[in-house]
Amino acid sequence: MSNSDERDPNPSLHHGPKMIRGVALDMDGLLFDTEGLYWEVGDEVLRRRGYRYSKPLQQRMMGRVGLAAIDQMVEFHALDEDAEDLLRESDELFAKKLAAGAPQMPGLNDWIGLLHERKIPFGLATSSSRKFVDVLFENIHWKATLQFVLTGDDVINGKPDPEMYQKAADALTIKPSEMLVLEDSGNGCAAAVAAGAITVAVPSEHTREQDFSGAIMVADSLTDPRLWDLVRSASTQAAE
Repeated sequence: MSNSDERDPNPSLHHGPKMIRGVALDMDGLLFDTEGLYWEVGDEVLRRRGYRYSKPLQQRMMGRVGLAAIDQMVEFHALDEDAEDLLRESDELFAKKLAAGAPQMPGLNDWIGLLHERKIPFGLATSSSRKFVDVLFENIHWKATLQFVLTGDDVINGKPDPEMYQKAADALTIKPSEMLVLEDSGNGCAAAVAAGAITVAVPSEHTREQDFSGAIMVADSLTDPRLWDLVRSASTQAAE
């Protein structure tokens, strides 16, 4: 299902709320507005080689871990360069941009407040490197309430492989079918769906045209009332 589908975007919701005992959150583009930074870095790396970054390439790279993402760039433009060298170059550029800060996505603190209110355990499942996670979360007041932090350094197979979300469910000691996953990218949604999680897509301006097949909802943002209603209903059910 694509969010551009003119049919009912949330058919699964008509069958009643699913049980939610834990939540796994992506980071880039969902919690922090970093996708623009990644675009600038990808464009700079490619401009140095006579190419430009593009949406088709972005869609292939998003959610993938480190070298796997760079491999997509190498393949897409048939670059005759070592992927590890390109990754180091990209990381250096991104670190410099990240040092200036990345804004939080709209409604983030209210969303985290809802999870606290409902007493739903939650954690982070991101393809980014732990060093970048540490920078972004340095001054986040609720970081101590994260039940787990999984990064691209913690998996062998990045998104769209389900490994990340299988590990997230294990960290929460629940079944994947009892875990809500919020993702902004097609690859991330594919990983969550493949793991058997309750998957909600929350696209950013950079990902709205991607495919979110298997997601039970395509939310407008973290403030979407439908998302909040789902959490309230399903967490109440889980507590009964």
